[in-house]
Amino acid sequence: MSPLVQADESASKFSRELLMTKPVTLPSKDVESHVMRVRFPKGYKTPSHTHEGPGPRYVVMGKLKVVDDGQTKVYSQGEVFWETGAEMTVENVGKGEAEIIIFELAAAKTAKH
Repeated sequence: MSPLVQADESASKFSRELLMTKPVTLPSKDVESHVMRVRFPKGYKTPSHTHEGPGPRYVVMGKLKVVDDGQTKVYSQGEVFWETGAEMTVENVGKGEAEIIIFELAAAKTAKH
């Protein structure tokens, strides 16, 4: 018989943490959800731009300065922020590469035939 293997107790604990709650007014009755991974090289700054819709953004690594709808905030690894869908820029102000996951709610595109 093989010996019983026990997992390290600290590694075996399930963990769940609510990172954000936000009421949302959907842009239309039919909505698409988009999930994107975006990587920013050290020092990179996006041009001013908008997204198809609002949603939460999760910082996987690095440090980002976000100017969204005229408000400036800095977010670091593990933080979540809400992007409004208004005009914005994002700048990597950390010491290395930065990465975020974008969750976006947008009006569904009608299929073209």
